[in-house]
Amino acid sequence: MSDLTRILDRVRQGEPNAADELLPLVYDELRKLATARMAREAPGQTLQPTALVHEAWLRLMDSQNQEWHGRRHFFGAAAEAMRRILIDNARRKRALKRNALVEHVDLENLEVAAQADEETLLVIQDALDKLAGEDPRSAELVKLRFFVGMGNREAAEVLGISERSAKQLWTFARA
Repeated sequence: MSDLTRILDRVRQGEPNAADELLPLVYDELRKLATARMAREAPGQTLQPTALVHEAWLRLMDSQNQEWHGRRHFFGAAAEAMRRILIDNARRKRALKRNALVEHVDLENLEVAAQADEETLLVIQDALDKLAGEDPRSAELVKLRFFVGMGNREAAEVLGISERSAKQLWTFARA
């Protein structure tokens, strides 16, 4: 059992100091994930990677059910927190604009590394919600790939599946 897993178990058991020990172990990796994701954001983005990591960390620690079962579950929860922060940020910006038109985005032609503006994020979020109703695992893969910036190999590791399965899920999700 790794140090990270042991500390996650202590956090789950409610030990007050365990979260303080957890942050130094995961901060660099969370920062890399946030930096990769923010690199694909549209120019003029006001949210910085450090702020994204800190906001995600606060959401993770404020969660009433801190039931992380190992590294992959924790980073999956972190990916979900980052995704929600980016979506909330995009919705706030859209709400500020009057008469904003929602543009249809063809997911078949969407490149993961493409810069995504707020409108695109919202369209993708709507499509992701529909996908989650049909195939939750594919939706999780899309979250890790698009919102966190992981490749197939890293996403497969987080989901506990083979890289080949991740490629198949990615193909299905894009279709």
